[in-house]
Amino acid sequence: MAFLFYMLSAIMIISALFVVFSKNPVDSVIYLIICFIGMAGQYILLNAQFLAVVHVIVYTGAIMVLFLFVIMLLNLNKEIIVRKSKVTRISAVITGGIFFLVMVAATRQVIEIHPRYPFSGTVGLVSEVGKTLFHEFLLPFEISSVLFISAMIGAVMFGKKDEVKNFKS
Repeated sequence: MAFLFYMLSAIMIISALFVVFSKNPVDSVIYLIICFIGMAGQYILLNAQFLAVVHVIVYTGAIMVLFLFVIMLLNLNKEIIVRKSKVTRISAVITGGIFFLVMVAATRQVIEIHPRYPFSGTVGLVSEVGKTLFHEFLLPFEISSVLFISAMIGAVMFGKKDEVKNFKS
């Protein structure tokens, strides 16, 4: 288990560095997908299979396709990119360093969180999430499904063109 954790962590760190230092934006998106898949592997190691599957479907599937679509629409060329001045780059490095120090200071103080339910080996499994969703949260789940259906019907109605029928008398 520890070997898998360190291997996935190394993959995530290396791919995240490639995301930052890659010159091509499409390559950056592909490295980000690799990082997200490594994160899903970490969720599986934490026995949170549902979260891992949702992470792969939502982030790796939908969001990355959206990123690629936007990058392709922007059609970034080297001639369009404006070089930043030295003062702007130095201020960006200083701001990033201050942000890093704030994050380190914030994570040094650990707050203990006591879970409402005692931890067991079944926490995070898809079956447990389904049981919780359909037993404790059935009413909000059904209300949200009705809202989603009504929103889809409204979107179809707004997008539909009005047809005017001409009757000849």
